[in-house]
Amino acid sequence: MDKPLALKLAPKSIDDVIGQKHLLGEGKILRNLVNNKKIPSMILYGRPGIGKTSIANAIVNDLGVRYRFFNATINNKHDFDVIVEEAKMYEGLVVIIDEIHRLNKDKQDLLLPQIESGLITIIGLTTSNPYHKINPAIRSRCHLFELLPLSEDDIIEGLKRACKSPYLDGIKISDDAIKYIAAISGNDLRYAYNLLEVSFYSSSNKEIDVDHIKLINNKPAFFHDKNEDGHYDVLSAFQKSIRGSDVNASLHYLARLLEAGDLDSIYRRLSVIVYEDIGLANPALGPRLKAAIDASELVGFPECVIPLGEIVIEMSLSPKSNSAVMAINAALDDVRTGKCDKVPKHINSTAFGYIYPHDYPGDFVAQQYLPDNLKNKNYYVPKETSQYERQLKQIKDHLDKLFKASK
Repeated sequence: MDKPLALKLAPKSIDDVIGQKHLLGEGKILRNLVNNKKIPSMILYGRPGIGKTSIANAIVNDLGVRYRFFNATINNKHDFDVIVEEAKMYEGLVVIIDEIHRLNKDKQDLLLPQIESGLITIIGLTTSNPYHKINPAIRSRCHLFELLPLSEDDIIEGLKRACKSPYLDGIKISDDAIKYIAAISGNDLRYAYNLLEVSFYSSSNKEIDVDHIKLINNKPAFFHDKNEDGHYDVLSAFQKSIRGSDVNASLHYLARLLEAGDLDSIYRRLSVIVYEDIGLANPALGPRLKAAIDASELVGFPECVIPLGEIVIEMSLSPKSNSAVMAINAALDDVRTGKCDKVPKHINSTAFGYIYPHDYPGDFVAQQYLPDNLKNKNYYVPKETSQYERQLKQIKDHLDKLFKASK
């Protein structure tokens, strides 16, 4: 069987990689590491079709080092034992590990000492967020590099490069057709190559226009990432819509993110929103969001849209409060500007003169806790957008009166 066009066009050098200029551009970190012939163990993470495997292969080709490919899902412990023995034979080996977040404990136990000794250098590949999905022991021994979504211009560059290759000899394609493939690719270069190849071989005269592509794939053009900022524009609109309690807009931007297959970004952004924008107005939503994320991970696509849709509706219609954000930011501002007098003696490590609140009625006794220069500072200002925070305000007002009465 002939190899797919995407494999034929895989970059042989980092100079051939499309996109990822923040890592591979002149003077950037991965290019410098390759130029200096020294790479550490690393994890490349990002969406499918973004170039993780291509970059890993390009790096080892440029370095001219021995390497092996290992799939954490498919390959077993015996396969890894063979790799370790080969590494010992050649006094070092680079191992490209696909789906690294799926390494089980047995494989991790074999891998960790080899990384620490320098016998094996790994280039891990994953579509998942390594801060959430990769074992901390592995993560702490690797440098993490995020691959950014390719822009539409990147996809167009790749398609034009493919059309000039010998693999599509005699192709005739309009600029509109190239732009159309890029627009419906979901910023997935591999998908764009596959669609271009099918379009080429399904044409009787090697001519490709938009109408011909629509016969193969009539997916509507989805402008999610027209440029490098497009992805973040949608995430920003998603958060602002929930913050603004527009449930319809919130669902629209959720749908765009779901269509892009970007679950990790959805999870991260919702986790920010539930504490930044809803906060103490509805603190029960934090655990409810975690349950929705767990359910989404369990069922995967396409059913994950159901728990995510439900939680976004609930978050959109929930009362909102940023009082906790304002409070901690005010406290951080004081710390960062040097407003940090000594801890009062009665609550420092010696606790000389400390009064134990549990020895008093109501488990409360008024005493100073803040440093002298901030003793009257009020960071938390409750909002009254929900019954829960109104209750917190009543408690705080009562305690404030007790503290003032004791002075």
